[in-house]
Amino acid sequence: MTGPRERAAQLRAEIELHNRLYYVEDAPQITDAEYDRLFRELVELEREHPELATADSPTQRVGGAPAKDLAPVRHELPMLSIRTETDTQDSGAANFDARIRRELGLDASDPPVEYGAELKLDGLAISLRYEKGRLARAATRGDGEVGEDVTANVRTIHSIPLVLKGKAPDVLEVRGEIYMTRAAFERMNRRQAELGEKLFINPRNTAAGAVRQLDPKITAQRPLTFSAYGYGVIHGMRLPRRHSELLDAIEAFGVPVNQRRAVVHGAEGLVEYHARIRTERERLPFDIDGVVYKVNDLGWQRELGNVAREPRWAVAHKYPPQEEVTEVQAIEVQVGRTGTLTPVAKLKPVFVGGVTVSSATLHNEDELRRKDVWVGDTVVIRRAGDVIPEVVAVRAHGPRRAQDRFEMPTRCPVCGSPTVRVTGEAATRCTGGLYCKAQRRQTLLHFAYALDVRTLASLERMAEKSAANVHASIERSRRVELQRFIYALGIPGVGEEVAKLLARHFATLEAFRSADWPKLMADKEALRKDNAQRRKRGEPAREVPLEGIGPELAEAIDKFMHEPHNREVIERLARALAIVPVARRATPAGKTFVLTGSLAGMTREEAREALEARGHKVAASVSKKTDYVVAGAEAGAKLEKARSLRVPVIDEAKLREILRSGDAEA
Repeated sequence: MTGPRERAAQLRAEIELHNRLYYVEDAPQITDAEYDRLFRELVELEREHPELATADSPTQRVGGAPAKDLAPVRHELPMLSIRTETDTQDSGAANFDARIRRELGLDASDPPVEYGAELKLDGLAISLRYEKGRLARAATRGDGEVGEDVTANVRTIHSIPLVLKGKAPDVLEVRGEIYMTRAAFERMNRRQAELGEKLFINPRNTAAGAVRQLDPKITAQRPLTFSAYGYGVIHGMRLPRRHSELLDAIEAFGVPVNQRRAVVHGAEGLVEYHARIRTERERLPFDIDGVVYKVNDLGWQRELGNVAREPRWAVAHKYPPQEEVTEVQAIEVQVGRTGTLTPVAKLKPVFVGGVTVSSATLHNEDELRRKDVWVGDTVVIRRAGDVIPEVVAVRAHGPRRAQDRFEMPTRCPVCGSPTVRVTGEAATRCTGGLYCKAQRRQTLLHFAYALDVRTLASLERMAEKSAANVHASIERSRRVELQRFIYALGIPGVGEEVAKLLARHFATLEAFRSADWPKLMADKEALRKDNAQRRKRGEPAREVPLEGIGPELAEAIDKFMHEPHNREVIERLARALAIVPVARRATPAGKTFVLTGSLAGMTREEAREALEARGHKVAASVSKKTDYVVAGAEAGAKLEKARSLRVPVIDEAKLREILRSGDAEA
């Protein structure tokens, strides 16, 4: 019979094989249910025999305890950046080849230079150090000399092997890119929308942020993947002659390497590769911002050397920003965090650079006038830097009626304060300052100014009516939901989700302020131990309070709340503001709402906060899991979907009844 140790080793090998088939090769051989059975068997085996729970076990990919910070890591060999060829045409590749030939002393009679050509993935550069075949450390690039230790986070990424295949060298440092596929990013954002959570901006920023999390459990929830493109320190392995052969060796060890790499010859080969990938770009499952050329001969790489922080033997050859033509349907104004008013063209939706674009920046009034953009014009749209859409130029004029000419507003569209254009600047600014919602960028202290209408009216450019409006806005702003108050305090480690958890648990500011955190953590640990005994006896476990808040975060909260200056500020804020407590319920409401259309007596944001304060969830889209759709005036597609799914639809009056009673049963 197979013993526990042998069975554990067998399960680990089998699970890692299926991880590779699923996450790297996209060729799964077993169902999810079969995989789950293998995984559960290993979990149980390690629970019964704790000595078998090794650091490189697949069960450890769920993430460990949060770190207090990311420790610095000095790279034994610097992680260089790659120079970008600004010429995005074929001549850019030809220029690089000509420079390489010149620096190697080659003339026209010498054969073409051999290059390794690869995709330039849009992610986060990372270094993986394997010792005796086991992942020992992972670090970000940082400034090239010093990065950050992200080992615990990287261990959660299934495409990165914890143990190399075959006979591995004593030390192998693999360098590559952590990124996120478009499909995985869209699935994640759909889940965020269903939960009513904030959507992520783009795959690149999301991947980078996930890797640099202090809590590995958060990283484990992000669908990240990895692709190697080079190496650092290697001990105990004879280097091959070519860069491409080294990538083949790294791949043979079980580390993912992108399959669209190629070996090409001379400028002609570089141009062909650049053009071929350009035609495939939109069909790729991930974002790239160009391709990379590397002299393939490692001896020649050493001979060419580096200049500053860039290798002479490599270059990134990007693509021109992607452009399309569409129609301007309206021009609106956005107010930035510093009060700058930015004109934004609302467009007939058009597919540009892999995404549907329905708005584009016009930067400022001067730029808008220079390009002479009117409503109804046909314009060229570019995704500048492949991220921010902008209007490049007018392709054809529209009807050019007087009402179609854009004029910068004299009043802020957010707060109604007068706008001014400072002499010598292109920007038009809102004068509302901290009273403008769009400009609030500090903590809740902004809400607590003791200003009356007379004081406000005496300020420069502040008329009596504006002062009254601003004062009324301030008075409304003094009513703050408990979770928003906690979040705005800026307690280290307390984000929006943790703030909601704290608000639900304590219900009132006073209870939160007077919490005995050491006792709470001791009680929580005692309850965990009691639950373990209950499970052994086959009894149901009791709910653990403040799940997700560990000892380190509890210590940070306790320290923050007992710091004299913080207590003084919180006391002042508590006197100045109306902190809305969280309504306690005998049982969780557990209902999911979707808001659509305009409400008469409150904004949708206010409705969302009121529902969440009473224990409900507010999602962005309608699904079979939606309990109620709140339909206001001009409700659109969400209302139709609710009807098609037979989801109950309620009006604002019913919503107010629910908010008053706390009862979400129809």
